[in-house]
Formats: sequence, structure tokens, C-alpha cells
Amino acid sequence: MGAEPIRKLERNEPAIVTTVERLVERFGDRCQVGAAIREQHANTTTWLANLPPDAVVFAESAEEVSEVVRLCGDAGVPVIPFGAGTSLEGHVNAMAGGISIDLSRMNRVLAVHAEDLDCVIEPGVTRKQLNEYLRDQGLFFPIDPGADASLGGMAATRASGTNAVRYGTMKDAVLSLKAVMPDGRIIKTGSRAKKSSAGYDLTRLLVGSEGTLGIITELTLRLQGIPEAISAAVCPFETLEGACNAVIATIQSGIPVARIELLDELQVKASNAYSKLDMRETPTLLLEFHGSEAGVKEQAEMFGEIAAEFGGSDFQWARAAEDRNRLWQARHDAYWACVGLRPGSKALATDVCVPISRLAEAITESRRDLDESGLLAPIVGHVGDGNFHVSLLIDMDSADEISRAEQFMARVVERAIAMEGTCTGEHGVGHGKIKYLRKEHGDTVDFMAMIKQAIDPRGIMNPGKILPDDSF
Repeated sequence: MGAEPIRKLERNEPAIVTTVERLVERFGDRCQVGAAIREQHANTTTWLANLPPDAVVFAESAEEVSEVVRLCGDAGVPVIPFGAGTSLEGHVNAMAGGISIDLSRMNRVLAVHAEDLDCVIEPGVTRKQLNEYLRDQGLFFPIDPGADASLGGMAATRASGTNAVRYGTMKDAVLSLKAVMPDGRIIKTGSRAKKSSAGYDLTRLLVGSEGTLGIITELTLRLQGIPEAISAAVCPFETLEGACNAVIATIQSGIPVARIELLDELQVKASNAYSKLDMRETPTLLLEFHGSEAGVKEQAEMFGEIAAEFGGSDFQWARAAEDRNRLWQARHDAYWACVGLRPGSKALATDVCVPISRLAEAITESRRDLDESGLLAPIVGHVGDGNFHVSLLIDMDSADEISRAEQFMARVVERAIAMEGTCTGEHGVGHGKIKYLRKEHGDTVDFMAMIKQAIDPRGIMNPGKILPDDSF
């Protein structure tokens, strides 16, 4: 590729030991080396192995993050940024050891510009914390992944959620950011202007880079006004295909639905048990409409006509805020509800995204594939943008189940890519989906590696994530 290959980082025990000693001396109790806290800062959510760092530093400013990165960079020791630890593809695992930089104490809302619909925050602020802060100003931040993730982590993984169909994902919500780069320099990308033609779009480069290029230390985010009227609905369908086709028709009709979520029959059963709901156990759409009183009423009526055409009926409305919150909390708790279906199992969570016109085909084929494989796995999805999730509940002591699950996950990804979709709509690559990146992007992966090499030639920034070995 015309340049020296990036140095492959293997565990450098002497350098790590020396670096940890220096960090303990510098940060005292804010540099922790106990086994329990190190394991908490590695992958804990899904089936991927827990690969803990050698130490955890609790940073309290961008300058401290820079100091840690410079020290690690000089020694060639990896650094792994940590927000809330809710990612699903092993993003926070220390593949070659190193230092986890915990950003949770950098949790201040620095400024809210209500008249411009934006705010400036530190990366440890969580989505719920921000919306609590904004509520009395008539504003909200719409991106809402299932967990109460940190906004720095959400930006790093290009997260989305139930509102993405109307309000977009983190790539649409981040106006600018500050980040510590591999040489310790702090840079600022973009401005508060809503658009710009000035130079490379480094904001979008860092959003979704999963900590492999830099560590985000400040974010300027777009906000939205709280709608005048909000109405949510539960709509059961006779078949999974009917529910999917209703989604396709709704999006193609241009109805500005704010949320449209699919729960298959198994997921409804799980959510009823976990969240104490009483939904009919059949494929179901959860919806929400935002706008004026008249606009919300019109949207609901239009959707009702579409739903009836595809076997949807028996609407249940949730207009009171507490009822809506209960409904969407149940949706956000879908992962934990799944786990309750088979106590003692591990959840192998995966997601893909396809063009909306292929949604029904992708989901029904995946459901058929699961049933034929004899795997217990609910399907749930942000189907308004073609994104759906499968959580396979596996006995980790059964080599046969693990093998069948891995084979299924490969097939669902291959199916999505064949439909001109992607191997991950929002979970990210981490190290769990590296093997699919070249299948999706081909030789483009080589150019991703060139960017990584140019920015992080020593390979210290969250190594072993996103890029496959054959890209270097």
C-alpha cells in the first residue's frame, strides 16, 4: 500500500508493567489494578470472552486523557476508551492488554444553546442524564439505544435506537467534537454551524471509529424541540410477514412516524413476562407519532388503514406519558427479557440492516432459518430503517449449540449483504464482526487501514477492533 505496515501490537509485558507503575504514581486511587474492576471494564454483556485491561484510569479532563495517551504512546502500550460498557461486540476488550481510560467522571453538560437547538457536553454524560437536564427547556436528545449508554460511547460506535427512523443516528446528531489523538494532541472538529464546506469531515471520521483513531472528550450535539403531541400505539398482526409489509408501506407512504418497532411472537412473550405487560402474543408493532394534535391524529389514521390491509388490528393506545414510558422501557429492556426465556443461557446478540424494500424477506427468512436450526432466539428491530436484532439463547457448555449459533449468525450476515445491506446496523464491528468487514467492503478495507496507519502508526488506539488482520 505504499507505506510501512502498521506495527502489530502484541502484549509487551515490561512496557505494560512500567506504564502501570507510572500511572499509579501519577493518579493514585484513580488508577485501579484490582481484578474485579478490570473485568468490569472488559466485555461483560454478551457471549464474547472477557479480556480485561491491566489497569483502569478514571480521567476527569481532556488534559488527563491526553497525559495517559502520551505516556502509553511513548511505551507502545494500548489504550481502550470506556464509557458505560454497554456495547455488544467486544469494543472494550483489551486484546493485547493495556490501559482502560474510564470517561464516566467527565459527565458535565457544559452549555445548552436552546435558541440554536444544540448543546455541548463531556463524553461521560448519558442519554437519560442529558434528557433530564434538558426537560425544563422544552428540548430533548432523540438518539436512544436500549441501554443508558454514555454519549461519548454512542458517538464512538455510531449508535442509533428507536427514534432513528425520524431523527437519524449519532452521525446525524454530532455537530462537532474534541478528541485526543494517538500522539496526545487534542483536536476540535467542526463548529456549531449546521453545515460547513471547510475541509475534510473529521467529525464523521471519528464518529463510528470505535476508539481506534482517537478518544472523544467533548461533543456538540443537535437537539430537538419536545413535540406538542405524542401518541404511542401497540398493533398486533396475524403474521410476521404482514407486520413487516405494513412497515414497508408506512415508510414508502412518507408517514413521518417517530418510532416503529417490531417484536416477533417470541419477543412479545418475553417482554410480557419481564416487563409485566399484557400484549397479545403474536407479531407486534410498537409505534409513536410526534407533531401537532391534528398531525398526530392524521398519522395514526393513515397508519391504521395500512395496518388493516396487512392483517393488523386491535390497536391499543398509550397517550399518557407514564404509559408511553412503560411501553418504551419494555422495548429497551428487550435484551434482558430475552435472557429470561432461558435462565442460565448466554445471549449471542447480533444485528443487520437491509434496504427497507427487503425487510420482510430478510426477517421471514431469518425466522425460518432459526426454527429449522432448532435455536431459541427472539427477533426485535428498529424496522423503520431496515434494522433488526436476533438474540440467540445458547447453552455455552454445548459445543453443538454454539456451532449452530455461529453458523446461523454467518448466514444472517451473508443474507443481509447479499440484499445490499450491512453486517451491522448499530452494534458496530468491535472484534466480534471483524470477519465480515471485507465481505461487505472488499478492497475498501485497505483504505480504512491506510487511514488507521496514518493517524495511529504505533497501533495503540483500541487495537484488534474493526480492521481484520489481512488489511495491514
